[in-house]
Amino acid sequence: MNTNTQLTVNRKTPAYWRITFHNPPINLVDPDTVYELLDLMDQIENDPELKVIVFDSADPDFFISHYDMTRAGEKQKTPKDIELPPLIDFTTRLSKSSVVSIVEIRGRIRGVGSEFALACDMRFASLEKAVFGQPELAVGIVPGTGAIERLSRLSGRARALEIILSAGDYDALTAERYGWINRAITDVELEEFVENLALRISAIDRQVLSDAKHLINRIGLPETSELQESRSAFISRAMSPGTQEKVSKAMALGFGRQGDFELNLGQRLMDVN
Repeated sequence: MNTNTQLTVNRKTPAYWRITFHNPPINLVDPDTVYELLDLMDQIENDPELKVIVFDSADPDFFISHYDMTRAGEKQKTPKDIELPPLIDFTTRLSKSSVVSIVEIRGRIRGVGSEFALACDMRFASLEKAVFGQPELAVGIVPGTGAIERLSRLSGRARALEIILSAGDYDALTAERYGWINRAITDVELEEFVENLALRISAIDRQVLSDAKHLINRIGLPETSELQESRSAFISRAMSPGTQEKVSKAMALGFGRQGDFELNLGQRLMDVN
């Protein structure tokens, strides 16, 4: 087992890793998270035996929340020179990797957390305990790390518009119906289901898995230029005075901290408008 600050990598077999995210108090994404994800991606790409990875969370209430706005202005360190914005670099490489990525979701997963999951190959969620959201528009920004592109392909134009424009919370059953996730599974069965699927995949020939994923990727992955266009729109809106005012108001109400505001973010963010 290898433990970093936020990501714990449990190498269950040479072919199968389980990676647990832990950034208390509510699993926000910050510059350190991004650095660890890029470092993890290097490990994934350089391991000749790895076939499948499963991401889960140590927090039952928050899988991955959203970006930590108190650290939004910090320059992100990267383990090597990259041409794309760091998170887009990570999500693009993960989607195109020959290694199969699966997300096991309990708790709230919103904003960049949802975008992280959308970049993975498969998503399975607790029927009772998973909550999904893309709340960006409620604070005056647009999703900037792939939600627009990936949800449009998975859910269709109309449902992607509903999800993003409503900035609300969605339960796991609705997320399944909308194509946001593969399946909503009862909480007591979720871990066993994902574990069995990962082990089944890990038993398949690595080159066959790589070929299959490469061929499927011809349909459905967004172009890098699309992701960069959304990122530019996100940055432009994030710097506007109106957005700064809304973010400040949201933070005063409890945005980014433990409590009712974050637990019910999809509803409570409307208080800033």
